[in-house]
Amino acid sequence: MPAKAGKLSLFIFIDALGWEIMRDRPFLNDVLTVKRPLDTVFGYSSSCDPTILTGKMPQVHGHFSFFLYDPPRSPFGHVRWLRHLPKSVTSRGRVRGWISRAVEKTLDYTGYFQLYNMPFEHLPLFDYSEKRDLYKPGGINGGQETVFDELIARNIPFHATNWRLPEPMRLEAFEAELPKREMRMAYLFLSDIDGVLHRVGTQHAEVDEKLAWYERRLTETLNHAYDHYDEIDLCVFSDHGMTDTVEDCDLMSRIDALGLTFGEDYAAVYDSTMARFWFLRDSARDKIERALAQETRGRILTPDQLEAYGCNFPGQRYGELYFLLDPGVLLCPSFMSSRTLAGMHGFDPHHKDSIATFMSNRSFEAMPARLDDLRGLMEESLALNPSEPVSAGA
Repeated sequence: MPAKAGKLSLFIFIDALGWEIMRDRPFLNDVLTVKRPLDTVFGYSSSCDPTILTGKMPQVHGHFSFFLYDPPRSPFGHVRWLRHLPKSVTSRGRVRGWISRAVEKTLDYTGYFQLYNMPFEHLPLFDYSEKRDLYKPGGINGGQETVFDELIARNIPFHATNWRLPEPMRLEAFEAELPKREMRMAYLFLSDIDGVLHRVGTQHAEVDEKLAWYERRLTETLNHAYDHYDEIDLCVFSDHGMTDTVEDCDLMSRIDALGLTFGEDYAAVYDSTMARFWFLRDSARDKIERALAQETRGRILTPDQLEAYGCNFPGQRYGELYFLLDPGVLLCPSFMSSRTLAGMHGFDPHHKDSIATFMSNRSFEAMPARLDDLRGLMEESLALNPSEPVSAGA
């Protein structure tokens, strides 16, 4: 048998694996000797994932939520006719999925794309933020390089998950590359537990069953890796946690009752935990702010708070006003869903249930404190010196 390769830097990203979920649950305890909380960033995975890959905060890399008011740049004018379809049909998740795939194909998008519960009559007013695959060159809106871009530039072999594959196949694809003993880094993305937590919450037996599957399956994967590599830096981390839903908030009805016209007086995106507003007439701002003040289960975020969150976007691109609900209060119905979910993320990033998880089989010189530190951790594991020039033609 050929000699083993040297060292493999193995980074495993498990979506929504929050610190509150993991702190008292055993998970690969014989391997992961370092376990600690990891601060997240404001928003959803659409803002967290680019932060991990670039080491930059959202207001720098330009990713936050998927939909933003920008009629001149809207790609959805050609689907205006969808508003005539009966809502009894288009409100079904499976039908929405079919329509999303069809629209994605016509737009030739490579990033994660989903129309969710966006009203079809409003779509031509909105742009979509993740048009390109984050894992591929040119995927970041702000133009920043990802860790994958750096590896390509330095001619360092690596494996990155094809996130479109079913979860078991993602692990199998990585394991199939191990006998070649070529890659120096692997980045695995596992996401199914996020769906479990949304559906049943954090305390259900299904969560423990899924964690047991991860533990069993990752043990097999790690054993395969040690068959071909002498040394492995193993890091398991998440992007955020999950908060159990305690009640719903129908904020849309409160705003609709004001008698304002969507698209003429104001525009809004009702995400799962926040509402973001743009004011097209000055009179609309006053009415909406007064209505929001009557909702005691949330708060308007100040510019200073958005700046502290790293989400004070130039030109107020993602909204002129953000109304964030209290942890556990779900905005429902929303432009994301018309039904209650047992768990949700995207609340105050400093709330205990929002905190992400970092676990490793070793300590690093610069241990990560927040998501934007993970990029530097990957460089440390690979012994990359950012000041060194990359290969010619990069």
